[in-house]
Amino acid sequence: MDRLEAITILLAAVDNGSLSAASRQLRIPLATVSRRVSELEDHLKMRLLLRGNRKLALTEAGRTYVASCRRIMDDLAEAERTAAGEYHAPQGELTISVPLVMGRAHALPVIVDFLHAYPDIRIRVQFVNRNVSLLEEQVDVAMRVGELPDSSMIGTRVGLIRQVLCASPAYLKVRGTPNCPADLMVHDCVGYEHFTAGMNWEFRHEAGFETIPIRWRLVVNSIEAAVIAAAAGAGIARVLSCQIDEQVKSKTLVTVLSKYELPPIPVSLIYPSQRQVPLKLRAFLDFSIPRLRERLGARGQSE
Repeated sequence: MDRLEAITILLAAVDNGSLSAASRQLRIPLATVSRRVSELEDHLKMRLLLRGNRKLALTEAGRTYVASCRRIMDDLAEAERTAAGEYHAPQGELTISVPLVMGRAHALPVIVDFLHAYPDIRIRVQFVNRNVSLLEEQVDVAMRVGELPDSSMIGTRVGLIRQVLCASPAYLKVRGTPNCPADLMVHDCVGYEHFTAGMNWEFRHEAGFETIPIRWRLVVNSIEAAVIAAAAGAGIARVLSCQIDEQVKSKTLVTVLSKYELPPIPVSLIYPSQRQVPLKLRAFLDFSIPRLRERLGARGQSE
């Protein structure tokens, strides 16, 4: 029996809640996963797992054993990183997850500059509009939009972005510029179904918040399509400020109703808590955080 393999499988089963989930994560047949755990229990001469219908549960002995195994695996991983030189010089591969539009507009230029500065580091970038599981998907650092939940992740704020309304100058010239949220009820609006779904948009007032029913004539499922449609004169769209930086600079889009905007949304970099951060990750954080804050208008933010 390969005890290291068996321990890896056991920890995956505990972390994922079932043998079948461990099988999928490790890409090992379920029968092999079950057999390795049973062999480990036979070797130790004690039961580690209580196999229920819904989720695995650890026995008392299993909890003690798993805690010890985690320390062993952490020590082994640290030894491997040290042997590979990760703690002596920034080198190796980083996997980074970023939102699609913001990642292309703001994170990617910083990443390219980082690669020029650190020639011994390779980077794999995932452009995804979902919150990846850093531990399960082996991601070193991710950019998150929104408030961070309590977790074992370490988060550093790099910016604040706004939800803005925008339209083309040509559209506003013909239809007029709204002066208050209620004016939107007589305007054409462009909806983005993953962000502004439904018939109501919320706005901030001095006394609180107000919801306005909007009249959309076009709904798309791509934020890029919403931006393109607004620039083409289809109506007023609601997007994140970082998604129209270039269009605002080129004056193909202008923002409206700025004083009624909702509170800004935080943008953060998150990474797993660990006893010693590899130099490649520390180098990336030190390099990217001030540059992202500069790009996202968050100079002076603290961790």
